[in-house]
Amino acid sequence: MPALTHKDYSVPHVSTLPANEGDTVQLFVREYDGTQGNQPHEVVLMLHGRSVPVLAGYDLTVPGSAIDYNWAQDLAKHHYDVFMMDLQGNGRSPRPKMDEPRNANPAQRAVLSPNPLSPPYTGPPLYPHQLGNTASECAELATVVDFIRSLPARDKPMDFVGWSAAAPSMGPYTLQHPEDVKSLFLLAPIFPPAGRWSGDPADPFALPAGTSLPVSDPPTLYGFPMFVSDRLGFVKAWDKEQGTPPQREPGMEDKVWAAMMANDPVGSTWGKKLSPGVYEGIHRFRNSYFWGWTNETVPYQDALGNYILGDRVPVAIVYGELDRTANTAPNVPVPPPLQFSVPALYKAIGGPEKLMFELEGAGHSVVWERPAEIVHDIAFQWLHNKHKVWGLTSGSYYRDSTGVLTPV
Repeated sequence: MPALTHKDYSVPHVSTLPANEGDTVQLFVREYDGTQGNQPHEVVLMLHGRSVPVLAGYDLTVPGSAIDYNWAQDLAKHHYDVFMMDLQGNGRSPRPKMDEPRNANPAQRAVLSPNPLSPPYTGPPLYPHQLGNTASECAELATVVDFIRSLPARDKPMDFVGWSAAAPSMGPYTLQHPEDVKSLFLLAPIFPPAGRWSGDPADPFALPAGTSLPVSDPPTLYGFPMFVSDRLGFVKAWDKEQGTPPQREPGMEDKVWAAMMANDPVGSTWGKKLSPGVYEGIHRFRNSYFWGWTNETVPYQDALGNYILGDRVPVAIVYGELDRTANTAPNVPVPPPLQFSVPALYKAIGGPEKLMFELEGAGHSVVWERPAEIVHDIAFQWLHNKHKVWGLTSGSYYRDSTGVLTPV
């Protein structure tokens, strides 16, 4: 096939973020159209997680490596029309309130001294609230879905692909708009079984009672719009999920950090000065408040009594056995909305069309690890074989490094 080329869009959206509500912003979307000849467009929409810009996660090419990490281009080479989007607060979409370094999480602010905070700032955030939320992120998803469906020959349901904290956005969106979603493929999905929900079975996706936006309480969790990390902190977090031998290729941390900095023109000028005009950079990402993605809402049914997930919309889940981000350790003392479990999500899905694979030797950042190509293969089979992988249509399996599948 011809060499892949991408097309970037700026999609207008009327913001529902409390920080810039009513403003028309431009959401970043990139497309790789792999459609061949007279074949119909088979659309895939990919969404990033909490912290990683969409291009750094899905559109990363590493010259010289024997491993193909570029998931978006891999799907396009298999003739899919692939779209990727950044939500506000991440990547190349607007980052309201985030260019002000004093709005960073106070517990992480030390990495901003002396650049750009000099002298060190010890006061409260100037905007003491969270930035994103479930409703705003679903609204941004809806805008991009509508934009894609307005393009020629794309007006039909599309496959959703989401990594990590894409799940608390794509999941509730799918539950409310199953007519837009052909299938849901979730990699290392964040799922709090006992998370927040409205408590109203008639309207389970409403804002929980007693909550108002923006959220600022407790201030240590929601009293700021922006998380920050330096390169050392990013690598240390990734190191915690490395096996023996490490599943990360040597030098991948440098490639990934560079890709994240390439998608942040402001954060890339913060942090340590490496040489005149060159900085190590600071990783910046939104602080969001999620609800409606719990044991109470995932089994949601339509008016005819059909389960949305696993019935109207087939679901595939993949995660790494070393993932301690999407699977909270039992001894970690965190509130119920921050206790996560991937197997609990699989169990909560009501319909029978659900598949889950746990991968040996993979962590939460598997998109940049040696098993990345296994993830690509599973995703391609899921899309191409009408929601079958290795001939399987349902069930939970452990896949070892040799490819042997064991039912779980």
